[in-house]
Amino acid sequence: MAEKPAEKFQEARQHMKAARASVLTTFEGLLPKGFVEHQRAARKEVLLALRSLLDAAIDRAGGQ
Repeated sequence: MAEKPAEKFQEARQHMKAARASVLTTFEGLLPKGFVEHQRAARKEVLLALRSLLDAAIDRAGGQ
């Protein structure tokens, strides 16, 4: 029985996720542990800043 396009897409997506995880693991192995931890913390701070910006924009739009 032939695979449906949706099934092929899901399979391709799973392979891409596995490949991404493998590349990230390899890349992180090349860098000092402190760098990886700092980079993750910095990324979290950027996302929190964006959240604050969006919350302020939503509040401002709701007041108009």
